[in-house]
Amino acid sequence: MLCSVKMGENLRIPDEEIKGTMDRRVDVYIWDMDETLILLKSLLNGTYAEAFNGLKDVQKGVEIGKMWEKHILDLCDGCFFYEQIENYNKPFLGALSEYDDGKDLSDYDFGQDGLGLPSDDDNKRKLAYMHRVIAQKYEKGLDNLFDQETMKLWNELYDITDKYTDGWLSSARDFLEQCSSGKTETTSTASADGMVDSTDSTYQHVNVLVTSGSLIPSLVKCLLFRLDNLITHENVYSSWEEGKIQCFQWIKERFSSSNVRFCVIGDGWEECEAAKTMRWPFVKIDLRPGSSHRFPGLTLRTVGYYFSVVYGSPGAENDKD
Repeated sequence: MLCSVKMGENLRIPDEEIKGTMDRRVDVYIWDMDETLILLKSLLNGTYAEAFNGLKDVQKGVEIGKMWEKHILDLCDGCFFYEQIENYNKPFLGALSEYDDGKDLSDYDFGQDGLGLPSDDDNKRKLAYMHRVIAQKYEKGLDNLFDQETMKLWNELYDITDKYTDGWLSSARDFLEQCSSGKTETTSTASADGMVDSTDSTYQHVNVLVTSGSLIPSLVKCLLFRLDNLITHENVYSSWEEGKIQCFQWIKERFSSSNVRFCVIGDGWEECEAAKTMRWPFVKIDLRPGSSHRFPGLTLRTVGYYFSVVYGSPGAENDKD
């Protein structure tokens, strides 16, 4: 698998999206990935299809899952240095940015740089170089890195999966787009005489991913499942080693302001317990057909109810039903 990117430019990882937003209300949606924004494990083990009581072909779901698994691993190893850095997982790409000296990497040979133990400054710098290049590739997107034939193959698999899952992938992506749009909403207040006064206020919405998987495969999944333009690489966290509570604490520090509200959305016990510890609302995703806490099904109105229970302020106006 061929993959090219211009590597000479030093990449900084600022939090510019956060600056300038603290004068408005900011809603931070903290997402789990697997069995929430995407389906993979439940396809591979058949639990997604089994929830439909015979209406879904279990083996077809398994085959779809295996194809995704292969593409994810191929892309990780062929383009994102995963074979070299698998044992050096970090919680986010900027974790070692202080060790990146800005060296021009145009002619840098990553295959011969000798990355390994001990975890000293020299090896941290080598890993920081790789993280910089990975971030650049993520920003470029797969369309700018691969030929049309390869993209066609991935797009066909995406469409097959979306059809098999009744639109789970596309509706989850649409929901992310609503969450990240940042729009002017209208708040209506009824007076004693029945007249309704409307005032406009601006809201900012941010999507953050905290996945229990390791960092590089999680970034690759974002690319393959078309989430990269809705979740920036700065907002992808791996809780593989640090745990979700630690990741949530880092996120809270990044978005520290009295105007910020947080909501966690996922399917697992770990994010549920971490949200409870942080005293944040938690929306549990349910794979079963007919549930409103799944895709398609989940709406901003529903999430708004969870916001209001914890923060004591209306959040249900966000819906676009």
